[in-house]
This record gives sequence, C-alpha cells and structure tokens, in this order.
Amino acid sequence: MNNETFELFFAMLSVALLAGTVVVLVARLFSGSQSWAHNTLTGFSPFARPLATAVATTCMLGSLYFSEIVNYKPCRLCWFQRSMMYPLAIILIITLIRRTKSIWKITVPLAVIGGSISTYHWFLERFPNLDAGVCDVEVPCEFKWFELFGFVTLPFMAFTGFLAVIVFTTLPTPQQTEHE
Repeated sequence: MNNETFELFFAMLSVALLAGTVVVLVARLFSGSQSWAHNTLTGFSPFARPLATAVATTCMLGSLYFSEIVNYKPCRLCWFQRSMMYPLAIILIITLIRRTKSIWKITVPLAVIGGSISTYHWFLERFPNLDAGVCDVEVPCEFKWFELFGFVTLPFMAFTGFLAVIVFTTLPTPQQTEHE
C-alpha cells in the first residue's frame, strides 16, 4: 500500500473517532434526563478504557509510521505532541493490564496539554502569522504534509486522539457506577 492509502485510512479513522467521541459527550450531557443517553453510556463504559488505550497506541504508531517510514519530518510542535501522546499510550497499556482505577489523574493533564498544542498547531497551519517563534525554519510548523476532507491534517488527528482519551478515561467504569 502507498502512503496516500494510509493517509486516507487514518483521516477516516480520525473523523469516525471524533464522531464517536461527540456522541459520548452528548450522552454525558443528557445522561441524567434521557434514557437513551444513560443506556449509551452504560453500554459504552466497559469499552472506554480499552478504546482509549487503542486510540493512544494507534496515534503513537501512526506518528512513527509517518515519520520513520514515509519520512514526514516532524516539526517542533509535532515533537511536543508526541511527548504527550507516547507516555499516554504506555501509561494506558500498563493501567489497562494492571486494572488501575483512577487513571484520569494522569491521563487528563497529558491529554489536555497535548490537545492544546495540537489545536494551536492546527490553527497555525491555517494562519501562519500566529507563530509565536516556536517553529523552525527548516521544518516549519505551518507546513501540511497532507490535508484530507478540507481539514484533516496530522495535528487534527492528534487532537481527536487527545480528546478521545480525555472523554473515555473520565467515564465512570461499571464498578464505579455500581458502588455509587
């Protein structure tokens, strides 16, 4: 397969992940008053942490694929995002295996920082004059290796990963809802 196929695959995966994350967020907003929302969260909750782990791991492996195999040079902001996503993937794998309960205390700060950086990076691609001196001349942050659907770029994909990790790791687990 060529890299355009992988770009399309990861872009579609990112849009689907964003849609699913929005559904979970809307269900959280209405869970106290709407039975469909409560049922959605109850059905999704057992899969939230494994899915968060899969999302972070896929983001990590995807970034390695694009930089190491396709040779898309990561810019400085890409490295900052990676410094948040890679530990997230490792932490989520370990806590999933060990069945650690309160992982949000670790995952949310990392994902909020990474998500903020990816949001800034995505805006910087559209408005290069927003650069606050963070970017390098050799590998400029506003350079887009690819863009699909008019908005999906590497920073956008990172943002959807960070957002999903925040939403999924802050959902109560089935054990937590039984004890409350």
